[in-house]
Amino acid sequence: MTHQDRIPPLDPPPLPRSVLLAQGWRDVAFLHWPVAPADAAPLLPPSTRPDVLDGVTYVGVVAFAVTGTRVLGAVPTGGFTEFNVRLYSVDERGNQGVVFLSLDADSAHNALAARVLTGLPYMWSDASVGRDRDGRVGYASRRRLPGPGARSRFRVRPGGRLEHPSPLDVFLTARWGLHTRHLGRTHWVRVAHRAWPLHRAELLSCEQDLTAAAGLCVAGAPVSVLWSPGVDTDVTISKPSEEAIHT
Repeated sequence: MTHQDRIPPLDPPPLPRSVLLAQGWRDVAFLHWPVAPADAAPLLPPSTRPDVLDGVTYVGVVAFAVTGTRVLGAVPTGGFTEFNVRLYSVDERGNQGVVFLSLDADSAHNALAARVLTGLPYMWSDASVGRDRDGRVGYASRRRLPGPGARSRFRVRPGGRLEHPSPLDVFLTARWGLHTRHLGRTHWVRVAHRAWPLHRAELLSCEQDLTAAAGLCVAGAPVSVLWSPGVDTDVTISKPSEEAIHT
């Protein structure tokens, strides 16, 4: 680790504001590959640069089931499955976050609404998360619209709880904000939830071209495979140009 590397805090700052939207994120898988900062930089919004650890940055494929979505405390709507491809960013003020290159959701109306309202690159996909009797968790997605039909299919076997996550584990998961480009501006969107209950996981199989479709080619198996049973989240808006997610 160099003197310029900075590990995000394991726990987020509190965001005590009114809840606009609540969700559960369940059976979350994190797959990560190293990439050169020079390859990631052109894919980031203006005024941000790749966040690095020991001179390396990472691209992640993160998949999970979304449950119990409530808007303004209303009756929960149906769940959906999401796959996202993300990079790691830091801005001129030192805010560390993620940048989503794509977000695949198997709910057409949720994908369209999120794409229009937030500018995030949501795609409509066929996607699923399922667990077998032996505790293995399978993830599959096939993009429908827009763009090329990128796919992902992998299975993991969750292991024991990580009581002391490594610096890399924290760097890849303790992200309390995101950077996004919307309406000609780069926005810093604050994110907060309880620290991820992380488990090491064995990757049993993996085929995916989501990263290639997003503009990054990766080789070989991911260098980090993590899994979490999930967290419950609350979403608030704290400023016109800033959204916050709090759990």
